[in-house]
Amino acid sequence: MPTRTVIVGSSSGLHARPAALFVAAAAKQPVAVTISTDNGRKPVPARSMLGVLSLGAKQGTAVTLEASGEGAEAALDELAALLARDLDLDASDA
Repeated sequence: MPTRTVIVGSSSGLHARPAALFVAAAAKQPVAVTISTDNGRKPVPARSMLGVLSLGAKQGTAVTLEASGEGAEAALDELAALLARDLDLDASDA
């Protein structure tokens, strides 16, 4: 199963607007994606706002994205690139 590990780039972490932008982008993907941190909790659906917020991922936190199926690699690449940016600064580009 393809995975990507990325460092959260947003200055506020995955909170409020950055999380909403990420969840919206995940919802547009042709495959289901999960996201997790190394805190021992189970992965959560990337399409779930509450799930993403529950991770408590701050700037600099490593998160792992995972997906399977046709289009998984492209979906993970797109979402990983999004998470690496500071979405607080460039929210209009996301």
